[in-house]
Amino acid sequence: DLESPEEMEEEIPIVICAAAGRMGAAIAAISSIYSNTEANVLFYIVGLKTTIPHIRKWIENSKLKEIKFKVVEFNPMVLKGKIRQDASRPELLQPLNFVRFYLPLLIQKHEKVIYLDDDIIVQGDIQELYDTKLAPGHAAAFSDDCDLPSTHEMVRSVGMQNTYMGFLDYRKQAIRDLGISPSTCSFNPGVIVANMTEWKHQRITKQLEKWMQRNVEENLYSSTLGGGVATSPMLIVFHGKYSTINPMWHIRHLGWSPDTRYSEHFLQEAKLLHWNGRYKPWDYPSVHTDLWENWFIPDPSGKFKLTRPDS
Repeated sequence: DLESPEEMEEEIPIVICAAAGRMGAAIAAISSIYSNTEANVLFYIVGLKTTIPHIRKWIENSKLKEIKFKVVEFNPMVLKGKIRQDASRPELLQPLNFVRFYLPLLIQKHEKVIYLDDDIIVQGDIQELYDTKLAPGHAAAFSDDCDLPSTHEMVRSVGMQNTYMGFLDYRKQAIRDLGISPSTCSFNPGVIVANMTEWKHQRITKQLEKWMQRNVEENLYSSTLGGGVATSPMLIVFHGKYSTINPMWHIRHLGWSPDTRYSEHFLQEAKLLHWNGRYKPWDYPSVHTDLWENWFIPDPSGKFKLTRPDS
């Protein structure tokens, strides 16, 4: 008896974190991915010991019970001594922000992996993103922050960071010694297509940890910036050594301001939407919440609630 085509089809592993207080985000992201593909997706849902039962129950008691998933516990002890506690946005120091640094520890048997932030919605077929070509010698592909003309207007209007100068403190010798021009385009590590063989071979995790430790001692990144804490080490380690993702697979900054909006037509074309920034679509105020809520599945336990102007 020949294997059915389904069994031969490559499994697409997707790593997504389920953080306390924002689990509805992971649920909406998973629901959007699952609903828009025929591909054989395996979700690695990463949480802390205390939150894992909640997310498991939510999945098993909703229409998501059909998905293939593994729940993985992340032990925050690996971060001990590697994070400065003084950032102005404590939510960015959540241990799960650093899960993307440790992909090979969480995932054993896959060569290629997709990592996604929880505040995203996928409108395209995730197979397309998975098929992103990585150049030989590259451990990851990201979206370049200078890639989309339509987002440049947004960037200027809300003073967003899209160069290395926005993330690294160029007054520090260690940063200047890197020889990276401050006007170099940054990239956003909220969507990553990664090659585990290269990642291990280049010891990416070790390199990232080294920069985290140096930052604790020398305060090398601008911690005031949104996402700077987890983005900065990646900007250093992957500088000049990453492939790029199709820009339509990472339309971002939807959470940067409660009133900057993209055109509806543009958002319909987008394959992946990312509410990076403070204004999250499960909170109020925020923009384009209808696109997000489309995929949200209410919490059967009633613990997670959407914040709406009339609630």
